[in-house]
Amino acid sequence: MTAQATTADKGHDRGGKSKGIIIIDILILITAIEALYYAFFINTDEQVMWAAAIAALTALLIFLGIKLSKRNGMKRKTEPIAKLVLLDEEGERMKEWYINGETSLLIGKSSGRSEVDIDLSDAEYASIISPQHAVLNYAQGAWYVEDLDSRNGVGLRKFNRSAVTRLDNEQPYRLDAGDLLLIANTRLLVK
Repeated sequence: MTAQATTADKGHDRGGKSKGIIIIDILILITAIEALYYAFFINTDEQVMWAAAIAALTALLIFLGIKLSKRNGMKRKTEPIAKLVLLDEEGERMKEWYINGETSLLIGKSSGRSEVDIDLSDAEYASIISPQHAVLNYAQGAWYVEDLDSRNGVGLRKFNRSAVTRLDNEQPYRLDAGDLLLIANTRLLVK
C-alpha cells in the first residue's frame, strides 16, 4: 500500500487558502488601491494624504511581518519526522515508536489473528480503536496518513492550528512534525 502526494484539503491552493479567502483578499486590495488613489490624486487635504501614507506603510509592515512569520513557521514544519508519541489526557508521553527507515506502518490493535506496527491496545480509549484503524505511508520524502474505514475515524490537527480535520476514508493526508493525530480519541504526536 503506497501513498500518493495529494493535498489534504479540497478547494485550497498550495498556500492553504480557500478560494473564498483569496477573493476576499483581492477585494480588500482593490479597495485599498482605490482609497490610496483618492487620498493622493483626488483629495486636496494634506492631513488625509499623511494619514493615508501612514496607514499604507503600517499595512505593508504588518503584511511583511505575517509573511515572514509564516515562512519561519514553514521551516519548523519541514523537520524530518522521526517518531510518534502516544500522549495521555494531560499531554504526558506514554509510549514512543521510532519510524525512521520505515515505509508503511499499520496503526490499530494487535490480536492473536493480526499484528499492527503501532499497537494502541494499551491506550485509554482502546475499546473504540479498530483492529486496523489507520496506516502511515512514506512516499516522495514525506509521511502520509490514511483512515482505513475505521468505525470512529481519524482526526488531524496541523501544527500551530486549533481545528481538527476529520480524515476521509482511504485518502492520504500529509503529516508534518508537530501535527497531532487522533485515532478515535487517542492522541499521537508526530515528532
